[in-house]
Amino acid sequence: MARPIKETPTLYGEDARRFAYAVEHPRKVTAEEMRRMKESYELMKSIANFAF
Repeated sequence: MARPIKETPTLYGEDARRFAYAVEHPRKVTAEEMRRMKESYELMKSIANFAF
């Protein structure tokens, strides 16, 4: 049987400011990072076997 999902904690103070800044100013992804992510995705997709 699955365990109940706990409530998400509320952020306060400096943690909340840092989180809000990170949401408003996302880090740019370089072309090299994007290429590596796509290669990884394609590899995982090729070896995945979901038999239902």
